Amino acid sequence: MNRQPDHTKITALLSRLSRDDELQGESNSITNQKSLLEDYATKNGFTNLVHYSDDGYSGTNFERPAWKRMIADIEAGRVGAVLCKDMSRVGRDYLQVGFYTEVMFRQRGVRFIAISNNIDSDNSDSAEFAPFLNIMA
Repeated sequence: MNRQPDHTKITALLSRLSRDDELQGESNSITNQKSLLEDYATKNGFTNLVHYSDDGYSGTNFERPAWKRMIADIEAGRVGAVLCKDMSRVGRDYLQVGFYTEVMFRQRGVRFIAISNNIDSDNSDSAEFAPFLNIMA
């Protein structure tokens, strides 16, 4: 069963677009990702929405400015949930993505949702499937 969003904490809306991703067309644009994330968050009762957007950064780079700001906010206890379009928006290094989504976020009590992959860390069925999707991202 999914817990209710914590309205006192930030809901981090994570978006990323590398130059290579631009070849896939408009559906991956930062603007479209933001719109998708805002719609999902609103429909599902999330509040305190804050965008963390890295435009033009490779998914293998975890030194992205917005990513680092989000991680700092998580470490400071300000974030209750991280929402992204899909697992590949977190990154393309499956070991690092796995560390953040399976270890760090859980240890910090941060709910992780990858909308297009139907991943929600509060749903045990999808949470168990996340590592396999991560490898294929």
